[in-house]
Amino acid sequence: MNAPDAATHTYIHHLDTIARREVIDFGEGSLCWRGFGSGPPVILLHGGHGSWRHWVKNIEPLAAAHTVWVADMPGYGDSDKPGPDNTMAALVAALQTSLDVLVGPQTDIDVVGFSFGGLVSVNLAVQRGHVRRLAVMGPAGHGGRRRPRGELQPWKAALRDPDPEALATVMRHNLGVHMLHDTGSIDALALAVHTESCMSTRFRSKEISRSGGLHALLERCTMPIMLAWGEHDVTADPRALAHELAHGREDRQAHVIEGVGHWVQYEGAAVINPLLAEFLAVPAPG
Repeated sequence: MNAPDAATHTYIHHLDTIARREVIDFGEGSLCWRGFGSGPPVILLHGGHGSWRHWVKNIEPLAAAHTVWVADMPGYGDSDKPGPDNTMAALVAALQTSLDVLVGPQTDIDVVGFSFGGLVSVNLAVQRGHVRRLAVMGPAGHGGRRRPRGELQPWKAALRDPDPEALATVMRHNLGVHMLHDTGSIDALALAVHTESCMSTRFRSKEISRSGGLHALLERCTMPIMLAWGEHDVTADPRALAHELAHGREDRQAHVIEGVGHWVQYEGAAVINPLLAEFLAVPAPG
């Protein structure tokens, strides 16, 4: 049960090095964006105990045809908290304020969100407008059935010791219980992303994620919507939700990716990346 290796950290460092880093004031603090590629803007929003690293397997494929802006949402990673309270309104307001500076308030954007970031992305689309296409991966806020695989283990005690091997063991367990289905997917890269993201999380999303509201918010969206879940997502019943949210809707498409868990864009990157590329493809002029 070894800690992440040097090659793993080298790849994360590579992405961080080639990124165009923009730190933008939103009133209560500053929000950090990392930009990649060129073309129409695509915004990526990570999950609850996450950071920009949640998209480590998707950034470069998407950046082949788009300007990809990846957030550390307020209270995560390198971004400040949006005030003393954990509220969706404060988080979305901070994102919108920074996006007004980053791309302009009237600029059409595509938004892709994962888990808690999926619920945030729908709120952002409703509030900001000017969202051309919306994609949500394993979104929170559905208020429906969950399928727990086991109990998450506390990891902060391993930081206090400190004991890197104990920390790696706990994080690997939690990845298998909550994020990834196949034990072979729990590799050094997943371990590094999950560990670094958890350690930099200061926003408490659990209560917001469990409070529902996704269905009603989606009904207020008028843009094309793509929904995707891993077949073994423990946070939802994917096939039931796919039917509820997309059946009979020409403006929505739903995908349940076989053999993968909640972190669908990581474990199922080989399927998700081309699906996103097709969904986000911009028609040629005329």
